[in-house]
Amino acid sequence: MTSTIPLEAPAPMLHLTPRLPPGQKHVIVIGGGFAGLNAAKSLARDSRVQVTLIDQRNHHLFQPLLYQVATAGLRPSDIAVPIRAQFTGMRNVGVHLGRVRQVGLQEKWVEVEDDSGHAVRASYDFLVLACGAQHSYFGRSEWEAHAPGLKTLEQATEIRRRILSAFEQAENEFDPERQRALLNFVVVGGGPTGVELAGAIADIARTVLVKDFRRINPSSARVLLVEAGARLLPAFTEDLSHRAARDLTELGVEVRTSSRVTAVDAEGIQIGDERIEAGNVFWGAGVEADKLTRVLGAELDRAGRVKVSADLSIPGFPDAFVVGDAAHIDIGGQVIPGLAPAAIQSGHWAARNIVASIDGRPRVPFRYRDKGIMATIGKHRAIAQTGSLRLTGFIAWVAWLFVHVLYLIGFKNRVTVFLEWTWSYLFAKRGARLITQRDWKLRA
Repeated sequence: MTSTIPLEAPAPMLHLTPRLPPGQKHVIVIGGGFAGLNAAKSLARDSRVQVTLIDQRNHHLFQPLLYQVATAGLRPSDIAVPIRAQFTGMRNVGVHLGRVRQVGLQEKWVEVEDDSGHAVRASYDFLVLACGAQHSYFGRSEWEAHAPGLKTLEQATEIRRRILSAFEQAENEFDPERQRALLNFVVVGGGPTGVELAGAIADIARTVLVKDFRRINPSSARVLLVEAGARLLPAFTEDLSHRAARDLTELGVEVRTSSRVTAVDAEGIQIGDERIEAGNVFWGAGVEADKLTRVLGAELDRAGRVKVSADLSIPGFPDAFVVGDAAHIDIGGQVIPGLAPAAIQSGHWAARNIVASIDGRPRVPFRYRDKGIMATIGKHRAIAQTGSLRLTGFIAWVAWLFVHVLYLIGFKNRVTVFLEWTWSYLFAKRGARLITQRDWKLRA
């Protein structure tokens, strides 16, 4: 039995690792995010393993700071590094640019498609699937065109374009009603992405752009954060959640909880019977695993994540592992959250169990070390919790800065981001306020 949909014409086998030395194992890692990158780095230390890392993009992205790119606080290159550069000098790691379309768990192959649409197959001894997650529109995929999410650099620069363009268009608009709508920003979803994005939009409107326009007052922009649940940031304790809502309100963000969005279009949103006109709507209301998990034939949860065994392998397929945001990891009735530390730990752990299998040793069930959660609410404000420790305000914000700089890959990126944040803190300036066009062609 195969775990994939039969193909009319199987793609040719791709020899990414020809003539392996006797005893060397080929491990394919799908995805260059936190989980995949760390799995590959761990495996690279063992000369008995040949690793092929496959990703549809050539860069590793630090997703927790995407909202900073979307609000002109950082440049894309500040939070992204070439994947190949992470394996310079590692002869047993190869990087392949392409999109995995099919996986044959029974026969142990993956099918990869390049930008031209040409598909090939590659065989493996072990597989690490770390394909990550994407935003969920809860069955309303047509909303995406009007309310982009925030998972990729392309989405971040598109949101930046929309935000900055809204102020420029409002400056040129003579109709007061239309001008007001252009300066209405709606963020759907009260998780960390929504909270951080809403706070940053309010901050840029009130401290960065406020002196740059002549006909409009940017600080009059309305920023509305809409959450279907009873409170923001449900992963945090109730007191921290309320603190975040209070901080957002003081920044000028209008917080609406217990409010479910029922329609999204080019002119705004609908919440039940209430219509809200808005020039910009941004989405952060839910996530689901990459659609690749749906071709595996494995058991999935409601978010499309693979329900893995204790050693992170797919039940029934001990040589295939799922890690990071694509994995449903249940430890003692608690599902591990989709956070960077969890992804990093699961990537390392899958690599550890692969090496154990090669050695003939028993595998070890995954043990998660909870390093806490954090969220920033504009400049100077944040909340954090780890164990019984709770931080708020400026102290939490400083801790948030330190942790995020620490997790960035590359010394240059750490220095650049630290300097950008220092400059922004001291002078209320943002150096990445570029409006890029979607059309690359020059117009006459």
